[in-house]
Amino acid sequence: MAQTPNMRIFCTVTLLLTANVWAGEYSPLRQVNTGNVQRLQVAWTYRTGEPLTALPAGGRAPAFEATAVYAHGLLYVSSPFGKVVALEPDSGKVRWERQIAIDRNGNYGDFTSRGVSVWKDRIFVATIDAQLVALDALTGNPSTGFVPPDLTKGLRRGPEYRGEYEQTSPPAVIGNLVITGSAIADNNRVDAPTGEVRAWDAKTGKLVWTWHPTEGRLGGANAWSLIRVDPQRGFVFVPTGSASHDYYGGERPGKNEWANSVVALEAKTGKLVWGFQTVHHDIWDYDVASPPELYTVKGKAAVAVGSKTGHVFLLDRATGRPLFPVEERPVPKSDVETASATQPFPTKPPSLVPHTAVPLDAACAERMGQLRNEGVFTPPSVKGSLVVPGNIGGLHWGGLAWSPEENLLIAPVNHLPAIIRLIPRAEFAGEKGRRLEGVEMTAQKGSAYGMARELFRAADGRPCVKPPWGSLVAVDTRTGDIRWRAPLGPINLGGPLATGGGLLFIGAALDPTFRAFDLKTGAEVWQGKLPASARSTPMSFQHKGKQYVVIAAGGHDPALGPLDNAIVALALDGQ
Repeated sequence: MAQTPNMRIFCTVTLLLTANVWAGEYSPLRQVNTGNVQRLQVAWTYRTGEPLTALPAGGRAPAFEATAVYAHGLLYVSSPFGKVVALEPDSGKVRWERQIAIDRNGNYGDFTSRGVSVWKDRIFVATIDAQLVALDALTGNPSTGFVPPDLTKGLRRGPEYRGEYEQTSPPAVIGNLVITGSAIADNNRVDAPTGEVRAWDAKTGKLVWTWHPTEGRLGGANAWSLIRVDPQRGFVFVPTGSASHDYYGGERPGKNEWANSVVALEAKTGKLVWGFQTVHHDIWDYDVASPPELYTVKGKAAVAVGSKTGHVFLLDRATGRPLFPVEERPVPKSDVETASATQPFPTKPPSLVPHTAVPLDAACAERMGQLRNEGVFTPPSVKGSLVVPGNIGGLHWGGLAWSPEENLLIAPVNHLPAIIRLIPRAEFAGEKGRRLEGVEMTAQKGSAYGMARELFRAADGRPCVKPPWGSLVAVDTRTGDIRWRAPLGPINLGGPLATGGGLLFIGAALDPTFRAFDLKTGAEVWQGKLPASARSTPMSFQHKGKQYVVIAAGGHDPALGPLDNAIVALALDGQ
């Protein structure tokens, strides 16, 4: 995704030429503002019409999480099933659609597509089955001269089955390069596919360079979240996840650099400029799920890195040095492996979520007493450990919004611990045969332990800790202090959008509600109903003098509410 030093455009530098379109968590548009947001109404709704349930091969149900992109006077949307659609911006009518043939028999663990990218007259989409496809922006036809690469090929270690290696995020674009990461199945095997980041020629599809996290020695450490770019400096900012496996690292001693990191690469060559690791030797599934957030503070170009731990690290964009001190603090020791003795803690801002768990009631307290529970970075154990925050985060893939007017970074966060139990290899088969509802179990093949994971919930389904369970948190980038908090949830998955009109738009919560908050105070100032909850990031654009705010409403889980595949556009007084 391309950006300028102070603001970010969704997808590519080319969008600078189309004007009036900004997303990726900031839009300077202010036609819709705190004074008139109550007039915001639905202008049109478009639906992809695709299946809402899981495919026969298994895996998860499709999740409609796309952020639309406005370019060439059209609005572009992608779906998990490989459909790319160009819509009329003021009506939602289809100008063209292209169905990319994907393998529907794959066992996809995160069955989604979070959007497309634009380069000149081309639309790029990375499909769930790991194709990189270029389409003509005006017709939807395959772009002439571009040979689509199969992204599962050429890896140091490739997938064993369709779905072990996926593409869920739009590629980044910088200059004449298209940059791809990958989504790799967690906890399947110790020698999981390697998480190379690769650059492709935007004209031809030829490979230009490859960067290997952990130097290609370990599986995973992949960039499944959104990769950001800084065209002025010629940098690519890559967020990486944990090396395989998530919950036992006995076969991968050391810090495992550059897993769980943000790294700055030279765009032309893929050479590492700098890296900052947020978690050493991760055994908690603490991926850097949040996209790196590029912003400017006191005239200095900076980048914010959010972690599932609830930490936000504020770094100098050119060097990776922290803008506020970061301390290496002792953490609890593992009783099954040699884990890192210390972990990095930013002194500012403080953690955006609690690092200890206060039980909801007596039953939760009793259960908590049966677990290893020493606060943040409590290692997984055979006894069972309470991991705070859990694998959802903390901060999640929705990332942060940046308001240059208010000098704020705003993040949706969750406070939902998880229970992690390691199962000795000889006992795993028997344990799996007695699997309980709500408990996820994976073999972690090649390691000494399998894994059982569940969210820490009360009997009625609520989180088993004191609320709030979900929040919006605003950080002042000048001081590093928390400016305000607002409730959002009880659980949220999806991103925020800050606007020049003084508003913060977000869906994300489990209820089918689109919300606007006052950026100055955190007060909720508007609600709009959606056909389903929105597990996505909104965007805003201006077309023919009218500002629109657009969000994908697909729902979270069929047990929690309706599912859909709707794109909803809102404007002042509707159409």
